[in-house]
Amino acid sequence: MSIIQTIRDKGAAIVIGVIAVSLIGFLLMDANPGGGGLFGGGQSKTIGVVNGEDMEIDDFNARVKDAEAQYPTTNEGVTQQIRQSVWDQMVAERVVGSEFDKLGLVFTPKEMSFTMFSEDAPQQLKQAFTNPETGQYDIAKAQQWWAETRRKKNDTIRQAINSQVIEPMRLNSLYTKYTSMIAASMYTPAWMAAKENEEDNFYANISYVAIPYNIISDSVVNVTDDDIEDYLEKNKAKYKQEAGRMISYVTFSGAPSAKDSAQIKNTIETLKPQFAADTNAKAFLARNTSAINFFDGHVLQSKMQIPNKDSIINLPDGKVFGPYLDAGNYVVAKKLSAKVLPDSIKCRHILLGTINPQTQAPVMPDSIAKQKADSIARAIKSGADFNLLQQKYSTDEEAKKTGGEMTFDLTTIQSEGFAKEFGDFLLNEKGETKKVVNTQFGWHYIEILEKKNPEQAYKIAYLAKEIIPSEETFNAANAAATKLSGQARDIKSFNQYIKQNGLAKVDVPALVKENDAHLGGLQDARAVVKWAYDANEGEVSEPFNIGSQFVVAVVTKKVKEGLPDAGTARPLVESLIRNKKKAGEIIKKLGKNPTLESAAAAYQKQVLSTGADSTLTLNAVIINGVGNEPKVAGAAFNKDFQAKASPPIPGNTGVFLIKVNNINSKPPSPAAIVRQQQNMKTSQAMQSSLGKSFEALKKVADIKDNRSKFF
Repeated sequence: MSIIQTIRDKGAAIVIGVIAVSLIGFLLMDANPGGGGLFGGGQSKTIGVVNGEDMEIDDFNARVKDAEAQYPTTNEGVTQQIRQSVWDQMVAERVVGSEFDKLGLVFTPKEMSFTMFSEDAPQQLKQAFTNPETGQYDIAKAQQWWAETRRKKNDTIRQAINSQVIEPMRLNSLYTKYTSMIAASMYTPAWMAAKENEEDNFYANISYVAIPYNIISDSVVNVTDDDIEDYLEKNKAKYKQEAGRMISYVTFSGAPSAKDSAQIKNTIETLKPQFAADTNAKAFLARNTSAINFFDGHVLQSKMQIPNKDSIINLPDGKVFGPYLDAGNYVVAKKLSAKVLPDSIKCRHILLGTINPQTQAPVMPDSIAKQKADSIARAIKSGADFNLLQQKYSTDEEAKKTGGEMTFDLTTIQSEGFAKEFGDFLLNEKGETKKVVNTQFGWHYIEILEKKNPEQAYKIAYLAKEIIPSEETFNAANAAATKLSGQARDIKSFNQYIKQNGLAKVDVPALVKENDAHLGGLQDARAVVKWAYDANEGEVSEPFNIGSQFVVAVVTKKVKEGLPDAGTARPLVESLIRNKKKAGEIIKKLGKNPTLESAAAAYQKQVLSTGADSTLTLNAVIINGVGNEPKVAGAAFNKDFQAKASPPIPGNTGVFLIKVNNINSKPPSPAAIVRQQQNMKTSQAMQSSLGKSFEALKKVADIKDNRSKFF
């Protein structure tokens, strides 16, 4: 798996990138749909079905694992996000994939070969096979790698290449073809473009009266359950909901108490004089299990990001500072030494390797390697050409590509994975610039070419103790949660217990879906959600330990798919219905055929005007002095309202009456600007169509989600 390893070594994520973002609305990551891969695949448990096509748990888990590999660290929250992203990707591939089949779109072996060995190759291939001298994609080397890989019988390698390179490339090609077809279908006739351009130049000037809804108190307008149900019935498409659960919960904190914190501080205060006196900081920290590992190196002052930095670096060598708080730890810092070091070092070397670092096979005897290295050093000292000797004798094939030259930053040189003897020479304070050095790889002839940006650096040892809850604190929180769970077994007793004991209940405002992992402010609450879907309405849970707290939950309502009931929908629609009722009362008081003057007098408002600054156009989103009132903006271009006032217009914030003073036209824009505007409109329309096409396909797709059976 040399290509995969090479790619990972160079830090390139195995991600194809953003593919038709407006169409599918997500990142297309490592992809290997069942049955569609280059090297085939097996059957496993079904995590979901899209239009009759199974999605297998093994494939799903493999993608999740690949995605997790791109993160330095993961936790349950990150894993849940990755799972959701992978699910969305797999669903989209199948939803749109069926359209590929209907349209006869294919990705042929010839097209694959052409793409791989051109400048349109996937980025991970281009990064892996970039010529370091030219900075260009080395197609010949990529072709050589591909030929060697195809001859191998290693299924693991083939599957990795298929999922990480070939399949994303195939999907990218098919998505591009598909979206190009949709884009090509977008057409604006010349007459329509001309009309749109003409309308863009129109603007209106109006006089208006605004009667805000808050002129009528909310308390006098009653919104009944029947009102809500009637409104929902008339707006089914907008308010149709998925099945879910409404959940409330109470938390009991198991976070460290003030007493716990004081105990940790006392512990580190006791260790402080011993730490100061000990001459082996590394061993002391290991014996006393410091929460911050010992770093046996120096850190540049400009790179140090610690509290109390100035106080610590100004200590005499061997002295300590603290304890102080740092990221949930009590810390005592000990300054060990200080020296001036560069932030990076440029060098070149010739390696006489004694072992092959990949296979561990011997290359040459140690004595022979040393003789050659010494001979090379003498030859160069006598005037021999370094480059000729490096090309002839060095066994470091990677370094040969750069003439043996390498640049390392200070952190890399001091890291555990860096050959210590090599690093010690690079950081030597004797002024040596050329030397023969022995490492586990063999014998090196090394020349230091440049030390860049020298500055003061410090070696600091940190004795740190994490502030964690004591067993007493943990047990107290657990006991309190268990008591609630034991005494309250239904909603009524749950709420009564909370009230009697002065506890704080959290009512999760949003519907909790079957595959959710978050619950209100709880980030890793997957276990609670799974429980809720097995529980009865009104059932109270046993305590769940989530992070540093215990949680007791209750299922307040089981919500079926379809329209919500009046109680659930009330927070969503009550204000809309109330404003509608207020609009009726306002219009009733205005009487028949009101004028601007009579409307203003009825509610003691002023007749105002807007639009003289040419900002009131057909495309206006916000009307100066009025706000976001699209009905008012539309009425402003009705010529019937030039002779008389408009009828009352129920808007977003109140009822409006308007009278159109005039409709004017701006000077026509230059042809170049018109073309630019039209191209922008076409582009926006295309992007909108791409997004809507995918949403429409997804809406009519038959999608069965079985994730809750696995996670």
